Amino acid sequence: MSFFSSTPQWHLVSAAPESLEWQLNHMCLLEVAGKKITLARFEAQYFAFAHKCPHASGVMADGLIDAMGQVVCPLHRYRFNIKNGRNTSGEGYYLKTYPLEQREDGLYVAF
Repeated sequence: MSFFSSTPQWHLVSAAPESLEWQLNHMCLLEVAGKKITLARFEAQYFAFAHKCPHASGVMADGLIDAMGQVVCPLHRYRFNIKNGRNTSGEGYYLKTYPLEQREDGLYVAF
């Protein structure tokens, strides 16, 4: 028997995500099931990703989302695709992203 689950578990983020405490940069830092994540709004969609940059642990919710849908770390301006976490500024890092699902009773994230 394994202690590690290979199937992601779905967790309720919010029954009303529009009522969360959104920052002016359209991001917020949340704790869901004991895990800190960044939730972002871009082009009428929600995205979830790691709360810290993989390079130097900058808090991603303190960064910004540029016009091309890249989330930008506030420390060194490393850029990541908001949809898949791929580094777009050439440094080779990867930002962990999490699947989201909008259901009748709210927004859910899987990890």
